[in-house]
Order: sequence, then structure tokens, then C-alpha cells
Amino acid sequence: MKIIVVSDTHMPKRAKKLPARFVKDLELADLIIHAGDWQTMGVYEELSRYARVEGVIGNVDGPDMQQRFGEKLILDVNGFKIGVVHGHGQKLTTERRALAAFENEEIDCLIFGHSHIPVLKETDGVLLFNPGSPTDKRRQPHFSYGILTIEETIHAEHVFYENKE
Repeated sequence: MKIIVVSDTHMPKRAKKLPARFVKDLELADLIIHAGDWQTMGVYEELSRYARVEGVIGNVDGPDMQQRFGEKLILDVNGFKIGVVHGHGQKLTTERRALAAFENEEIDCLIFGHSHIPVLKETDGVLLFNPGSPTDKRRQPHFSYGILTIEETIHAEHVFYENKE
């Protein structure tokens, strides 16, 4: 199973359309997970053309997004539990806030966003994955999104690129 993982699209503020490099992988997706800061339902509608979309809201998502998505989500994908949260809030780092959101739950992978900083590491047996942003790299050298491949194990990787057109 190929899952495209994205966060912090901030559309249309940071981009008028999905980047071509990103769309190339969307065309092969079995599932798309968005970790918040979509900005508009138009992003959801666009992503839905490619595959089933699951996600959570972020701190810039308005009432329309809040009616459709929650702040936290656990998906069961081929026997693996995937937690999804944006990671915004007060105190702690984005990563620690994301971990705290699932502190009493067993998950195999934790997807979060907010910082726009790509993260791929394991902590206490949980795969932590922040895809970065496909449209707003902030101080990062590249735009990015992620791919999760689920077979007998979960494999995560980032896709980095320089041009968001």
C-alpha cells in the first residue's frame, strides 16, 4: 500500500495549485493523509480526485474544515495503527506535543505537521514522521512531502524538490 503524507499545504495562500512533483506521486496513491493546515476545503476536494483522503485540522483551518475533520485521528491500515495530529499548541516542541496527543494510546506511526520541518525517526518503537510542506518550505532547503509504504512493515521516506510549480 502506498500512502502519500502531506501537511501544511496552506493553499491558496502559499500556492495556487498542487506542485507537479507532488501530483506525480498522488496519481499512484492508495491513500492520502493530510496532517493539517489545508487552509481550504478546495485542497481536500483536489486531493480526493486521486485517492481516499484522511486527515486532521491545523491551527489555520476554519469552521468548514473543522466540521469535516477532527484534531486527532488513529487509522488502522493493514494492521498498523497510524496516529495523525497537526502538533500546534502552547509549550513544548511540535514533536513533543504530537507525542503527548497519543501518550495513552498504542500506535506504530505518528504523523504530524505544523513546523514545516521534515522529521523521520523512531522514538520508543514509534515511527515519527513529519512530511514538511509541499508549498511552504520556510527556512528549509527544499519543499517536501512523504510516502509511507506498508507491507509487512512500515517504510517512510521524504520526497524533496526545489520548485513548487
